[in-house]
Amino acid sequence: MIETNDSLRDCLAPAKLNLFLHITGRRPDGYHALQTVFQLLDWGDTLHFKRRDDGQITRDTDIPGVPAATDLTVRAATLLKAHTGTDAGVEIAIDKRLPMGAGLGGGSSDAATTLLALNRLWKLDLPREELQTLALKLGADVPFFIFGKNAFAEGVGEALDVVQLPPRYFLVVTPRVNVPTAEIFSEKLLTRDTKPVTITVFLAQQSLSEKWPDSFGHNDMQAVVVRKYAEVAQVLRWFDNIAPARMTGSGASVFAAFDSKGEAEMVQAKLPAGWQSAVTASLDSHPLFTFAS
Repeated sequence: MIETNDSLRDCLAPAKLNLFLHITGRRPDGYHALQTVFQLLDWGDTLHFKRRDDGQITRDTDIPGVPAATDLTVRAATLLKAHTGTDAGVEIAIDKRLPMGAGLGGGSSDAATTLLALNRLWKLDLPREELQTLALKLGADVPFFIFGKNAFAEGVGEALDVVQLPPRYFLVVTPRVNVPTAEIFSEKLLTRDTKPVTITVFLAQQSLSEKWPDSFGHNDMQAVVVRKYAEVAQVLRWFDNIAPARMTGSGASVFAAFDSKGEAEMVQAKLPAGWQSAVTASLDSHPLFTFAS
């Protein structure tokens, strides 16, 4: 990251994985109650911010299918400006690397990085808890990225506890299909009654890395997505007898964990031509973690 008095450049908005994702019920407000463990990755979009003194908020990057007015980075900046009453503005540029509709949290992470970066650039000094409360207005995953540590999450994903996870490398494979989260949550066949687990049970099991991810939990959305999207089913079948693999979030990305970068790259080299993939290391904390307290 490069920081000057009026700009922040090369700010990583890291991707996330759901190491498991259990839907334990439906809340009175209609949202789903879930349990998951979020894992940060050393891979994501890169954002650049330049302060404007005229109060305007602009996005200087064209992203197909995402108008600037609905972009989560612009919405995050607008929300923070309204919340604090600052006169400052910002120009936002995005190097978009994460595929959309992939379950990697790209848009949510971009929004969180925007809140963290502008908290610094605009000299607001808001505490992390206040930023997390704001973040929930932008989406259920955004508070996690503000939280900034790998976490056991409950509620709609906003109740967070830090978990220590072993360092790993992940091979992430994304079929060329966009899976709308709302569509999967509304499916009648979606399991919504998985028995709740405790963080203590998870921590006791996750250290058995040689058995992961089969050693703990599942993704309740995976079965539904596989029925609807043959491309995701194809990727999961490909991993059979190669490495344990699981879908993240509502899809479409599928991931497997490895103890070394070399192991992950060896498997990546065997992928069919044309499949999108990335080998990435785990992260313990968000690169902008210190931008809130």
